[in-house]
Amino acid sequence: MPRHDRDTAPPTAPGGPARLAVEGATVRYDKRVVSEELTVRIPDGSFTAIIGPNGCGKSTLLRALARVIEPSAGHVLLDGRRIGEYRAKEVARLLGLLPQSSAAPDGIRVADLVARGRAPYQSLLQQWRASDEEAVAAALEATRLTGLSHRLVDELSGGQRQRVWVAMLLAQETPVVLLDEPTTFLDIAHQYELMELFRGLHEAGRTIVAVLHDLNQAARYAQHLIVMRDGRVVTTGTPAEVVTPELIERVFGLRALVVPDPVTGTPSVVPLDPRTARP
Repeated sequence: MPRHDRDTAPPTAPGGPARLAVEGATVRYDKRVVSEELTVRIPDGSFTAIIGPNGCGKSTLLRALARVIEPSAGHVLLDGRRIGEYRAKEVARLLGLLPQSSAAPDGIRVADLVARGRAPYQSLLQQWRASDEEAVAAALEATRLTGLSHRLVDELSGGQRQRVWVAMLLAQETPVVLLDEPTTFLDIAHQYELMELFRGLHEAGRTIVAVLHDLNQAARYAQHLIVMRDGRVVTTGTPAEVVTPELIERVFGLRALVVPDPVTGTPSVVPLDPRTARP
């Protein structure tokens, strides 16, 4: 069963030991504390989704995992080692982050932006290699951008531009992929296209951690959920354990039915009509 006591470390199953972990962390923006005494485990090899209402600390947690934000207390562990002890390029070879929004340089072409994903492997002594070329080509193919590789990024649609950023992330070839609301502002077809791509990455062996707003997408694609509210972890577990009418009302303030998805059998949230749900 999922755990509801925030002072108890969440379980690491499925997938075995934690690849990433936050231990007793206090995370803040300037003087505003977002989370205190936060403890989270990301199981190795899992597809983990972080869900919760707006402003609950989901993206803050992800940025702490990515070493974008340094906790003012506690620490983040990557493969059992404090993440701050790694050199920047070491982290960039292990963790890839897709932020909520990114701005491409003016006049840059698709292939050139994707090639920036190979920066962690470059140095003054080690320049562009055949393996870099192969990684970029594979990333373009996986995101169906090969035919657009010579186009300017500015000329592309929103969905195509998002695929370019994903391709740059794929070219980075990291075993852990962090995604901050990757489907925001995309139409429904492009949302599910990207989610299927992330599912493929997970099935190929990568650990995926995604902040998601859509509960049904989280339940369909993730195998491990972290539910947050007010900067704290409310519970963790599988979608079947976590996604219940009681939790949806308690965390999101929404009265809903939870029924099996007719396609996947995973939990699906159906909001009740507020005009008839209660007197």
